[in-house]
Amino acid sequence: MKVKVFFPIVIVIISMIGLNSCKKYLDVSPQSAFDEQFVFSNVANTTSALMGVYEQLTGDNGYGSRLSMMYPYDTDEFIGVTNASAPDNNSRDLSRYNLQPTNGQLTLPFNQLYSGIERANICIKNIPAMAMYNNGTESEKQQLRRLYGEALTLRAQFYLELIRNWGDVPALFKPAIDQEDLFAPKTDRDLIYDKLIEDLKLASELVPWRNEPGVALDERITKGAVKGLRARMALYRGGYSLRSASKQMERKADYLNFYKIARDECAEIMARRDKHKLNPSFEDIFRNNIDAFKIEPNGEVMFEVALGKDISGRIGYYDGPRFYVSSGTAQLGNSSVRAVPLYFYSFNPLDTRRDVTLAPYYNNADKTKAVQTLVNMVSGKYRADWWNPAPTSASQQTGINWPILRFSDVLLMFAEAENELNSGATVDAISAFEEVRKRGFKGNEAAIGITPSGKNDFFNAIVNERYFEFGGEGIRKYDLIRWNLLASKIAETRANYTKMLNKVAPYNNLPLSMYYKSASTEVIYSNSLYAPAPTATPVGHTKVAWISSITAAWVTNFAQYFRPNHSELLPLPQSVVESNPKLKQDYDY
Repeated sequence: MKVKVFFPIVIVIISMIGLNSCKKYLDVSPQSAFDEQFVFSNVANTTSALMGVYEQLTGDNGYGSRLSMMYPYDTDEFIGVTNASAPDNNSRDLSRYNLQPTNGQLTLPFNQLYSGIERANICIKNIPAMAMYNNGTESEKQQLRRLYGEALTLRAQFYLELIRNWGDVPALFKPAIDQEDLFAPKTDRDLIYDKLIEDLKLASELVPWRNEPGVALDERITKGAVKGLRARMALYRGGYSLRSASKQMERKADYLNFYKIARDECAEIMARRDKHKLNPSFEDIFRNNIDAFKIEPNGEVMFEVALGKDISGRIGYYDGPRFYVSSGTAQLGNSSVRAVPLYFYSFNPLDTRRDVTLAPYYNNADKTKAVQTLVNMVSGKYRADWWNPAPTSASQQTGINWPILRFSDVLLMFAEAENELNSGATVDAISAFEEVRKRGFKGNEAAIGITPSGKNDFFNAIVNERYFEFGGEGIRKYDLIRWNLLASKIAETRANYTKMLNKVAPYNNLPLSMYYKSASTEVIYSNSLYAPAPTATPVGHTKVAWISSITAAWVTNFAQYFRPNHSELLPLPQSVVESNPKLKQDYDY
């Protein structure tokens, strides 16, 4: 087919990508390129074209690295890569909110998202125009409708990522070859959201539910994922956003209309527990499924990016504890996503999610644990010592999938929307909230406390519960933005971090050091995490700095250059502005 250079400057052709595995939709490299008439001539070729759209979720500039482990930080849970070489006009400045339009981490992710949109647009144009879309066999029509719905959903996901990072962006809903003007101006994000929310309504009618007869259990999009994404997008549409005209965080007057959409979509998913439900064990989601390269069997993981070991995805290498491969002698892993110490101490000690979300150690060659200082605690959900099979090479491409949507998110979105619509928590909202919280406190459910029912108190409970449930999953920053809480949470975290540094209440009794059992394959402490440490190191244990590892530099480094009503969005990449005369920087960039 013909190709054009469009905004941004990306040359896109549909690639034929084989669907060889129900576990990984990207196991085969692109083989060739064909014209549209050939690609959209039958179900098999059209499926391969759609896999080319999925491909744009992957790689270093997709959810294999930048969109998953760089763009979402710093927040009150984790900070991004830190180093004395900052500022660097690269990843370290990205984490610190010290963004320049020339930053090296902006252009390629931005372009890849538009590449995904272009590929989706080609599918969205051609699939409904195929003769067999209306006149094929029932099986052909069913398969093509699913492919069309998947393309609509993927396009919505690409746009959601663009909008929540850049705000108003060019809206391209036709392939580049059909664009009258390749220099597209910005479109108001609300208009884009409205279009996508309607698209997702259509898509939900086209794709099947998970585990329907003939529907493989794999990473392809199913009805629950579409509905869940529509609910998420509706909450963003109804939430706060930084506006270019006022340079203020604003929420539109019609926001409750979108909370209703979110509530209704979540309610429909929750009514189908035969399709999606919580895994009874929070740890099992990650340790025995995502980290074991398996599809989670309960349907809790509703939408995930498939990252084969030959497709660039550094999940667990970039953000987890360092490790050794079975045949290696060098410690591997970047451990670049580190926990804010306050996050660890925000968890109730009985909450099982703490020790899944946070990993306080690196791995030794003999599989024993070396506990790190408190400021070097890392993200733990994708840790290499949980991989099954265990890593056998030094490759940074881990093959660990990135979860975009889980059923617990559906429950909490429902509870949030229900509370907002009813000016207080209903019985159904409290039930959904407590379903998530009780799973977190499994075995100690009575310790969840009393759930408040007042509107503000219940909203704050939701803010906290999402903090504990989704740590390290790239969700927190965008939640805080849509609630207009990012600035206040950063300020609160910095103030409390200073209290912890100075050992004042409520942090005055925390241990300066921890003592852990030496040569152990599990982390076993000899002293309490919540009381002053003894002065002598117990026999058979190793001492590590804990509260004493916090310095003024660590506190200063946290979200160092964040500016309210500015840093909530990123600058457009300079190369994109230079290539399109209709674009300009906003938000004082």
